[in-house]
Amino acid sequence: MSATTQTPTAPDSGTTAKSRFSALLGDRRLPVLVTATLFLAMYIAGLSRYQNYGFGEPQVFLNLFIDNGYLLVAAVGATFVILSGGIDLSVGSVIGFTTMFTAWLVERQGVPLPLAVLLALGVGAFGGFLMGYVIHNFEIQPFIVTLAGLFLFRGLCLVISKESISISDSSVSSLAQTRVPLGLGELSIGALAALVVIGVAFYVLHYTRFGRRVYAIGGNEQSAMLMGLPQGRTKIAVYTVSGFCSALAGLLFMLYIQSGDPLHAVGMELDAIAATVIGGTLLTGGSGYVIGTLFGVLVLGLIKSIIQFEGTLSSWWTKIATGVLLCAFILIQRAMTSRNKT
Repeated sequence: MSATTQTPTAPDSGTTAKSRFSALLGDRRLPVLVTATLFLAMYIAGLSRYQNYGFGEPQVFLNLFIDNGYLLVAAVGATFVILSGGIDLSVGSVIGFTTMFTAWLVERQGVPLPLAVLLALGVGAFGGFLMGYVIHNFEIQPFIVTLAGLFLFRGLCLVISKESISISDSSVSSLAQTRVPLGLGELSIGALAALVVIGVAFYVLHYTRFGRRVYAIGGNEQSAMLMGLPQGRTKIAVYTVSGFCSALAGLLFMLYIQSGDPLHAVGMELDAIAATVIGGTLLTGGSGYVIGTLFGVLVLGLIKSIIQFEGTLSSWWTKIATGVLLCAFILIQRAMTSRNKT
């Protein structure tokens, strides 16, 4: 009897490509890589189009941090909340209130700037704590509670003053004009503070128990509860962090504008959420990286810079481009979540 041998069939190239594509969609780092690639592509396009206008100067790149430091800090706070599966709509109002509150303390009440800064940060963190407490203990949707916070802090702005308050304090002017040389360029105090916040947030989210709890609760709140994780304390802490970051963003914005105004930062909560989502953080929670948020803010800042260099486009194109990118990244998130469920 002769033995029969079977020749192994080569894997179908279409099946292999499909499996690789599915594996790519299942990689949680995909949105961050897409955002980083998008930023690099936009920057290269700007270099090629505006090379005769100084776009390639190192300071132009560093200006992205100077002009968007406050948004970066606010987006970091939003990242904590969204990772936990929540949302915070009070960010812009807390920023506006912080500018008004600090300006009122320094200019109208004669409070020393360091004490005014501590009071502003304390009020912002306490406001976030209260919203987190109500969300957890009364089991009310974060959207409703933080929407109430949005109206509350914006109303408090108008209680302080209906008019803008200019800050003439010499220490504020000195801090606003201070630049730290980096060899190829320079950064402002606000930009350096934003980078420090990014570094601290990265460490907390990826190397501490609190960070792991935030991811766990955002990924599956029921499973986190069954594992005995302190769900309530973590939720309250997340909104406290967001309130603190919003207040800090307000202080940086005050340095950038050197005034307080009841209409400052209207809608900035949407910019912070957009930067976070464009940076790859899932709106459903449990997946995302603070480095992605950094790239999300840089992408939005680069869009503004390109529009300014173009000179013929309205600033409203920033909103249009942000909306297009937001829709694109939500579709990517949808594809990823559908892939993970199968």
